[in-house]
Amino acid sequence: MALTVTSNSFKDGDYLGNDFILSAEFGFGCAGGNRSPHIAWSGAAAGTKSFALHCHDPDAPTGSGFWHWVVVNIPPNVSELPVGAGNPGGKMPAGALQARNDIGTAGYIGPCPPEGHPHRYLFTVFAVSDMLDVKPETTPAVIGFQLFFKTLDKASIMGLYKR
Repeated sequence: MALTVTSNSFKDGDYLGNDFILSAEFGFGCAGGNRSPHIAWSGAAAGTKSFALHCHDPDAPTGSGFWHWVVVNIPPNVSELPVGAGNPGGKMPAGALQARNDIGTAGYIGPCPPEGHPHRYLFTVFAVSDMLDVKPETTPAVIGFQLFFKTLDKASIMGLYKR
């Protein structure tokens, strides 16, 4: 059985609702709710000791994309994160760690691309063979490096946003 990712907040390939878009307080010109969407997964590989999740925009004009959300060390008995789990006061499972996103904070930061063409937001879940030795300030690139060596399986769901 292969790992699969779903969401009650959006369907694969659909546009993300305003509730999940960056809020005005961040000053980038968007006025959404900045809530992390519901993400669920099933079909974990044998030997999975934890899960990791990230949301990445490969279309951001940075040369390396933009990391919107990075969560590691999700316990192996957890199979979903509810709406708002990635926000301050959100219901994150015990032991899970939200690491730094590309604005330098831990937790979810909603989409707010430059005006123009749609951007893709890839919510990827990793079945991991071990816990990762990271801190909240660990960069997404370093976490990606660790995941490269410890990923048993991964799957994604894609949301879109354009302004």
